[in-house]
Amino acid sequence: MPAQSRAVSSNQRDLHPRLCTVVKRHLQSSYRRPAAPHSVTAFRLLLARLAQDPRPLVLDSFCGTGQSTAILAGRHPGHLVVGIDKSGHRLGRHAGAPADNYLLLQADCGDLWQLLLREGLTVDRHYLLYPNPWPKARHLQRRIHGHASFPWLLRLGGHIELRSNWQLYVEEFGVAMHLAGHPGVVARLPEAPAITLFEEKYRRSGHSLWCFRGRIQPGRAVT
Repeated sequence: MPAQSRAVSSNQRDLHPRLCTVVKRHLQSSYRRPAAPHSVTAFRLLLARLAQDPRPLVLDSFCGTGQSTAILAGRHPGHLVVGIDKSGHRLGRHAGAPADNYLLLQADCGDLWQLLLREGLTVDRHYLLYPNPWPKARHLQRRIHGHASFPWLLRLGGHIELRSNWQLYVEEFGVAMHLAGHPGVVARLPEAPAITLFEEKYRRSGHSLWCFRGRIQPGRAVT
């Protein structure tokens, strides 16, 4: 029998008490960090692909093995779906059939977000599927919504979908989006075929799955 997955265990029972303070500080400041060389190399591959075949972008950040990237490419045939993950090992396990509308890149997601913005590029859709929840309270600022790169995600625009098997993580993300002026909907994810290996494992293990869905309103993104 396949191994079961444990539910998220955390010493945090409610929204982090510093959530609003941390998010507002990041929204009001300008985060600058040089992109890593391997991320720059990956970004150049993306630019070359767009030069050959210009398409609107869909990002699949923290894509793991890229299973979700291949599935999303089927759902968005007119777009270039870009799967980004920092682990070459995970990307090396990709088993999808080659397609002309998706690309897997080994890079830091924050680096790629920053590089896209510098190039003046935005996205139509942005998927954040089962990122590391960093469940210990002291790790708030390692979560997507608690990290200083969060404003970059906002400036990329588009429809946003985040999924997690930790309800509190999704609720925090929803609060952060609301603070940024882009409220969305937090809801339990209905039964449907899994689009990531984690989603399949969590469903098999009986976890409740949660999602945030929203849209960055044009002209209201954080600068």
